[in-house]
Amino acid sequence: MIKTLISHSSIRKYKDEQIRSEVLHTIIRAGQHASTANGVQAYSVIHVTDEEKKEKLAQLSKNPTQFKTAGAALVLCMDFYRIKEGARQAGKDVSFDLAENLLVAATDVALFAQNIAAAAESLGYGICYIGGVRNAPEEISALLELPEGVAPMYGLTIGVPDEKNEVKPRFPIEAVVHENAYNTEKYDDLIPAYDEAMKDYYQTRGTNQKDATWSESMAAFLGTPRRPHMKSFLQKRGFDFK
Repeated sequence: MIKTLISHSSIRKYKDEQIRSEVLHTIIRAGQHASTANGVQAYSVIHVTDEEKKEKLAQLSKNPTQFKTAGAALVLCMDFYRIKEGARQAGKDVSFDLAENLLVAATDVALFAQNIAAAAESLGYGICYIGGVRNAPEEISALLELPEGVAPMYGLTIGVPDEKNEVKPRFPIEAVVHENAYNTEKYDDLIPAYDEAMKDYYQTRGTNQKDATWSESMAAFLGTPRRPHMKSFLQKRGFDFK
């Protein structure tokens, strides 16, 4: 399992092989056994098999090759609708408009998704997360007929790899582990060293080479507002940040 996890790389080119339903359901079942706050299980997955919907999803997410060629095209969602419905059947009414509930759902769907990813890779499949579904969350919600309380967070494609990408370097363990208190001083040495490692990776990887460091990439990533529509979209879905 550890070997599988540390050898992960995103796969963006798949062979033309579908994943059998029973295999996919086994993978998703493994996802369901991720930890979940108080048994909330605030997630759902939409398995998109309709070719027209898959084509539209590919266009809206701006990831045409990914969704159209994968053996399984999934959209992972935060889901409080099922909880609200369970409460209704018990004669109760609940809301999920607190910021804490948003954090619970976002954490639940992330753990669910990562278990799915690990299970798929353990069987020899490749995976790729697609945050591009948040480029058009309103349209994708309509396409997938998502009710209030359900919001798409990311896509996840699974398939038989038709490529093998290099594993992207991570920070050394010393950069992410702090003992007893957060140590701000260590980054004076660790960040420049990691920048050099990432620059070498970007310049020598098999595809999409570029001349950049991690620090430069992060400055660009956070220097421009990304998907500012998400706050109003989530509020419309019932996640109101109270």
